[in-house]
Amino acid sequence: MKTQVLRTISEVKSHLQGKSLGFVPTMGALHEGHLQLVRQAKYENKYVCVSIFVNPTQFNDPKDLEKYPRTFEKDLGLLQSAGCDYIFYPEYKDMYPDQYRFKVIENEFSKILCGASRPGHFDGVLTVVMKLLNIVSPDKAYFGEKDYQQLLLIKDMTEAFFMNCQIVACPTVRETDGLAMSSRNVRLSAEQRVLAPEFYKILSTSKSDDEARKRLLTAGLKVDYVETHWNRRLGAIFLGDVRLIDNVKVAT
Repeated sequence: MKTQVLRTISEVKSHLQGKSLGFVPTMGALHEGHLQLVRQAKYENKYVCVSIFVNPTQFNDPKDLEKYPRTFEKDLGLLQSAGCDYIFYPEYKDMYPDQYRFKVIENEFSKILCGASRPGHFDGVLTVVMKLLNIVSPDKAYFGEKDYQQLLLIKDMTEAFFMNCQIVACPTVRETDGLAMSSRNVRLSAEQRVLAPEFYKILSTSKSDDEARKRLLTAGLKVDYVETHWNRRLGAIFLGDVRLIDNVKVAT
């Protein structure tokens, strides 16, 4: 089956209603991590839908939104090869007919870690994910563990609002040198790309958050945070103006 591109909400409703469906929400600029989510969704469901929408409400920095890579034609080819059945590719006016007048706000987990340094970020994430889940109505939706805070917030949101969708967590996909795959990696310079794998290495081998912070700084990495929650050591760093996040399991 050739991948079908659906541009409007009415097209999604008419094509997907009643189908056994797995869903992978993305902002495009796809990499192997996204494709692993698509393959798992395809394995567990008869049909797979992937959304591609660069969601402006989750960017607290307009320059970051402007620099986010947009590679639809390349993404389409990758999704076809991965067995994706449908792509939902909406415009802002369809997703936010109210101009973001209504939003989803969480008052605990969203205020720490990425939420502390990116005000309003998770309001935008949760709002757009709720919209997408309501539009697509999948049986299961797939999210990577690299964005672990986001994963927990989305899972908790679907439970809090009694949404009929199972949130499936999928392991972080890494490059051979350990760097977590991310759409932002393409913005790293050659020198920064050589240094970036130290992030995962240090998170994984440090005995404490404080040790990890000190080692990251010594390695020349600007630290946003390193904190342990939910039996995970979570971190965010900057390489130039590129912000990277990662997390690793830690012993209890």
